[in-house]
Amino acid sequence: MNEGHLSSFHRMLTASVLMCLVSVAWSPVALADTAWKEDGWLTTTLAQDRLDLGDEFGCYGMLGLSWQTDPGAVALECRAYIEDRVSASMWGDTPISTYTPDGLTMSQHTTIAGQGFVIHGDETGLSTTAWHNATDEPTDKWDWYNLGRRGGSMEQLIGSVEEVQAAVEEGGLVNLYWIGRVNDATIRHDRDISAYLEQAPDVWLTTWGQAWSYWTVGECYEFSHSVRTEGEQSILTFESLITEECTGMNPEAWNVPITWRIDLNGAAVASVTDDTGSLEDITGARKSAEGYAQADGEYLHLSLVNGHAVEVRYNGTDDYDIMGRSSFFNNHSTAVTIAAHETHDLFKWSKRFVDDEHLVFTWLVEPREGLGESSWLRYAAVAVGIGTVVAMMFVLKREGLGPLAKRKE
Repeated sequence: MNEGHLSSFHRMLTASVLMCLVSVAWSPVALADTAWKEDGWLTTTLAQDRLDLGDEFGCYGMLGLSWQTDPGAVALECRAYIEDRVSASMWGDTPISTYTPDGLTMSQHTTIAGQGFVIHGDETGLSTTAWHNATDEPTDKWDWYNLGRRGGSMEQLIGSVEEVQAAVEEGGLVNLYWIGRVNDATIRHDRDISAYLEQAPDVWLTTWGQAWSYWTVGECYEFSHSVRTEGEQSILTFESLITEECTGMNPEAWNVPITWRIDLNGAAVASVTDDTGSLEDITGARKSAEGYAQADGEYLHLSLVNGHAVEVRYNGTDDYDIMGRSSFFNNHSTAVTIAAHETHDLFKWSKRFVDDEHLVFTWLVEPREGLGESSWLRYAAVAVGIGTVVAMMFVLKREGLGPLAKRKE
């Protein structure tokens, strides 16, 4: 090979090495690795503490992916993001709630539901709706693709305790809005709203997924019941069954406590037991739990997950009547959810509510922005690559090779 050809070869080799190093730094994989980073709090005891309080983890979105362009991909990636880090609820591991923007078609919403997200909110603009007012009760599954926002915001100066109170007194499902930070600004919550919800009677404090799962039982349920007498007492055996027909209709539904109204003809309940002991008296309870409640002379309200058989011992005749499922848990007339949008730092979003354990949140999570903090790594990689090539060129120069070497006269 003559000197000219050798020099050209060295230049081509140098350029090729440089291009390889730069392409690695700027490849799609490298870009993806720096596009976002996870919210590390989702894998800590903080997340478990929120689950123990009754909270839910749902989806808000994935950075670098568009709901409008490919909603299926967003839902799939967001579901994996949650499932790899945290359970969705104490009642179910798989997330079923997601934010979706206004303007998506019914077909796109159906695609999202196909990835397991069956509750879409809020104010998505579809003609089918659920709970945009107290009488807007959902009748079909796709009504939940347009969950309404009622009661306003939890944010200070934006939210109003009067607005929340008016919505609660109207009844139905009240869905409040919350966001913890905007850029570097912390958003304060309205403590008057929190104080009101702590004292408000007849309110089920719940989440999107719990409310939907409770609603699905109205579409399909089956229970077994029988009664026997022991002396002056009657013993009612009751179980809401798990059936293939019902689980097939709504396979995404969590097995949440469902409240059944039972008419004992005014008889007082002496105890409710299962194989492990007595169930708790949950009179006045406002978070989902198993147990029973009965006011003097009124119906027994029995809250159980499907597949949990119990015995109700009561004083009186063996006459009784299963009146059906109550509209909301523990026979409350109103359900209240709080959707925490754009949650990419669970600690910062939730730390304000450490003393507000009565509140229940649907945390709509997404990864954090990663480019602002780690994009310098790409530039560093390019700099290292260029520096390596330059160093190689000088090494070759000392050997009389490469484009920097002096040409022989």
